[in-house]
Amino acid sequence: MLLSGGLDSATTLYIAREEGYRIHAISFRYGQQHTLELESAAVIARNAEIEDHITISLDTRLFEGSALTGSETVPENRSPDEMTVRIPPTYVPARNTVFLAMALAYAEVISARDIFIGVNALDYSGYPDCRPEFVAAFQRLAELATKEAVEGSPARIHAPLLSMTKAEIIGRGLELGVDYSLTHSCYIPDREGRACGRCDACILRLRGFHENGIQDPAIYQSSMHNEL
Repeated sequence: MLLSGGLDSATTLYIAREEGYRIHAISFRYGQQHTLELESAAVIARNAEIEDHITISLDTRLFEGSALTGSETVPENRSPDEMTVRIPPTYVPARNTVFLAMALAYAEVISARDIFIGVNALDYSGYPDCRPEFVAAFQRLAELATKEAVEGSPARIHAPLLSMTKAEIIGRGLELGVDYSLTHSCYIPDREGRACGRCDACILRLRGFHENGIQDPAIYQSSMHNEL
């Protein structure tokens, strides 16, 4: 499974574990300006006692042009409706396509038949690679692209969060025992690693916890962001 260290991927990991899968997690170092999420991914994987967890480093030139990898400005204080008007500068070029392709290769190497990804099409920032049609298209590719697939054992792409709101995702994760204090979502944390509370990721996360009637355990730059 793809494990970024964020809220969605952590929840997906626990869903897969609850369903009885033995989990091999993959994280990627792709030039993101803030690598706190990779530290979170390592801790989450260790706490969940999964089979193994690898981190793959990619040439950062592949993903230039995003506010997450370069100098563009991360949007702040947008409403959830504003987030879906256009694809934001935090979009990373073909990121999920590349990550899933590498996961497909690794799955064939270790004889796995199931690939989990924590994409979500409801509470998201308009990314094209978080949509149902993208997941369906990659599933079709997976059925053609490997030796095992053409011999009758294609990998299945699982996106269990695809049709869930952020509040529903958090609620499900709490049922499964996810420790959300270990996850990292913010696009622009400060030098101490505290979340901004203003970027799209923070706003959606805070709203999800608020709708569950509980405080987000993440540490924010302003205590006001943690209050219900």
